[in-house]
Amino acid sequence: METSERGTVPADNAGRAAGDAGAPAPEVCPGPGGPACTGRGREGVPLRVTLALGVLTVVMGGTVLALGSPSRDPFLAPGDTATGSYTATRADGDQAAAAVLAGPYTERPGPPVAARHSGVMAAPPTASRPLLAVPAAPSPAIGALFSPAADGTPAHHCTASVVQSPAGDLIVTAAHCVHDGGFRTRLVFAPGMHDGIAPYGLWVPTRIHVDPRWIRDRDPDHDVAFLRMRRAGRAGGRIADLTGAERIRFDAPAGRPAQLTGYPEDQDTPVSCRHTADAQGPAQLRFTCRGFPNGTSGGPMLTDVNPATGTGALIGVIGGLNEGGDNLVSYSSRFGEDVAALYRRATAEPGPWPPQPRARADASGVRPPAPPRS
Repeated sequence: METSERGTVPADNAGRAAGDAGAPAPEVCPGPGGPACTGRGREGVPLRVTLALGVLTVVMGGTVLALGSPSRDPFLAPGDTATGSYTATRADGDQAAAAVLAGPYTERPGPPVAARHSGVMAAPPTASRPLLAVPAAPSPAIGALFSPAADGTPAHHCTASVVQSPAGDLIVTAAHCVHDGGFRTRLVFAPGMHDGIAPYGLWVPTRIHVDPRWIRDRDPDHDVAFLRMRRAGRAGGRIADLTGAERIRFDAPAGRPAQLTGYPEDQDTPVSCRHTADAQGPAQLRFTCRGFPNGTSGGPMLTDVNPATGTGALIGVIGGLNEGGDNLVSYSSRFGEDVAALYRRATAEPGPWPPQPRARADASGVRPPAPPRS
């Protein structure tokens, strides 16, 4: 069975959530020293051969030889573990974006985003038949999340989406996509990416927020992260003005029709599936649909998708149990009060960079959205 990127999951948490639902518990990852479960982030960057071997020793005669320990990932930073936050540097972000552009990717202006107040009513999606994720048209607010390796390889390892916020600069993804033994310092988001093209530019974090309980023990009930973003290599502009943004909904009831989308790590176009977001215990959602492989972690779970804009109400992201699940079932931490508190913290803090005027439409190739109609 193919797995996603997700990393090691505490056995007590996985068993607890599954038991609460009265369903068979998902495969439980063994503790330290056993084979690691991988999640949807899923197999690539988050584990990037930071081998958990400690110091390798060899006994020769009566002498114990220490052969050394693996080097620490140079692109991890401790951040503030008490608050679960990290302030990114301009240099790290711009260098990571340059590494993406040095590969098979390019920025090329995309079409204007349709006015978000188009008057088209959102309708519950009909379930996919068969229940299989299939290639989908790119949505401007959903994109691939890169973490270029030390050799500059610009592989995208996760998915993220733009969400509404006062500053218009917020994206959401899974916590395991941005914190794995430390905060990832080289992250690049390409909204609406397709065919090697970043039509709405490359964006890098200014600030990353996760729940401290994720840092402490990788609690699957807190596998959510919010990132404040800026345009790499240029000043000004807000990502939500270019791409539109998903509404975020907390405490959504389970069992609603939903649409799940993600970018496989070996594809530059997304896949999507429509089904229901069912309860997997009190703190998790379960979405049964095949075909969400490595790279789709962090992908949005949307209800009430507007066919004119492609945006909807965000109720979860691929993550949670087994850091997202496997090729048959995807999970998400429930967006309850804890995630709402994390969102409030992420949006309450001022950005670390001085505010800039909005990017001109002719510079981006995208018209700013029409003002809301009263």
